[in-house]
Order: sequence, then structure tokens, then C-alpha cells
Amino acid sequence: MKPAKLHVAAAQMKFRPTIRENVERIIELIHSSARDGVDVILFPECAVTGYRREFKGLEPGSVHRACAEVARAAREMRCNVLVGTPTFRNGKWFNSLLVFDRRGRKIFEYSKIHLTAGDARVFTRGNLPAFFRIDRVAAAAIICHERRYPELVRLPVMMGAQVVFHPNAGLDSLEVSKTKRRGRDGIAVRAFENQVYYVFANTVGPQGDGLWSAGDSKIVAPDSRVLALANNREEMVVQAELDLTKAGRKYAREAQDQPAFLRNAWKQMLIACRRRLRKQALK
Repeated sequence: MKPAKLHVAAAQMKFRPTIRENVERIIELIHSSARDGVDVILFPECAVTGYRREFKGLEPGSVHRACAEVARAAREMRCNVLVGTPTFRNGKWFNSLLVFDRRGRKIFEYSKIHLTAGDARVFTRGNLPAFFRIDRVAAAAIICHERRYPELVRLPVMMGAQVVFHPNAGLDSLEVSKTKRRGRDGIAVRAFENQVYYVFANTVGPQGDGLWSAGDSKIVAPDSRVLALANNREEMVVQAELDLTKAGRKYAREAQDQPAFLRNAWKQMLIACRRRLRKQALK
């Protein structure tokens, strides 16, 4: 039976200089959050390696071993973990989100589809929608810049997702960063327009070369209320208990039926998404 409630956390981080230091911090937060009764914790984009770094020359084995340590922590603490990390497959790097279940098994891997100019110098685009289940609860994900592409949320919600997970690594001028603080970043709108919960985990503070991250990691309810909000200065973990009966996906469901002339087009898009997900699962 699907649970009626889900206790979620978003970890706001300052990246360390090394993979080892980042992983130690991630594991520390998994342990402390699990002890608080958290069912699932989300970490920022590229949390394993850090985002503000030189990716060329990154050694795949070191990243793989680091992710295995995160998986072990998920298993030890019986906590679902979503962590941003580069992944390497078929000779290419991807900017990904790994989903580990309570047994430490990787149950889904989503790779960023819409890359920034900086991403594109290193990473290859993903080609798979993010739809997976956490403790039998259907969920979706986007990464950082992809908040600008609402269809990446709308389509998985139409398939049944009740929670959206959004790892981020803010990298803006200070002026732009300030405009995003205290929730002024459009995330509440994305939760409201789909009637789902939204979990956002960001970096925080100065990122070097005059660039900043606004922090503001948050958890937003389907009615756009901010249930938990981090500040724009410090590392912290924000938590909330989600009442899944409130995430009815009303507006996404209604959009499949009206206007009538688009019904078949939506149906075909959802068929294409499910087919792509099944094909990937067989690999």
C-alpha cells in the first residue's frame, strides 16, 4: 500500500574542495536526517564532486567509489537518498541525479537534458524523463537550469508523480542571486500549477569569481505554501512531512482532457515517455 505521508528533507550545502570531503558531509547528513525520521533526503546538483570545479580529467573510478559510499550510507540508515553527481557511461560524462532506495540499491538515474553553456563543455545531454517511485510514491525530478522547462515536470505528473525533486547548484552574479532569495524563484508556481509537492536542494553563498548561490532550499506544498525554507548564508537541512492526499495532480490531470483537440497528442506523448522508460529499464 502506498503511504499517506512522506517525511522529506532537502540538504543545503557548501561544496568542499575534494570528493572525499563532500562525501563525508553527505554521509553525515544522511545519518543525522535518518535519525530524525526522514524517509528521503535530496542533495544538490553534483553534490558528490562539487559543481564549481574543473570536470575535465575527473577520474570515473573515484566518482563511482564515492557514489558506492553514499549507497552504503542509505542502506545502513534505511533512508532513501537522491544525490547529484557526474556519471560516466559509454565513454561520456553526464550531469545526473542518482536515486538510492532504503536498501542502497540504485533504482533510477536521471541525466540533465537541458544543459547550460558551461555544462555542455563537459556533459552529454540525457534523453530520458525522470519518473520513479520512492516507497511506492511516484516522483519526478529536474536538475538546476531545467526549472525553465515546465514540460519536464508536467509530463511525469501526468503519469502520476506527486513529488518533484530539484537538485540545484546556484551560480549567478550577486545581483541575480539576491532576486532569487526568500522563495522568489518560481518554484512555488511549479508546485501550484501541477498540484504536487516540490523539494528543492541548493548550494549557498559565494562560489568564486564573483558568483553566488541564493540558497533558499525549500519544500513547497501543492497549494504553493512554503513548508520549510533555508536561508541564504548557511548550510542547513530543511524538513517537512508531506500529506500525499493533498497532491492530487488536479491541474495536470485536467490538462490531458481539455482542450479536446489536444487529448490524443497528450496521450501519444505519455505513451512515448512510458516506452522510453521501459526501454531504459531493460538495459
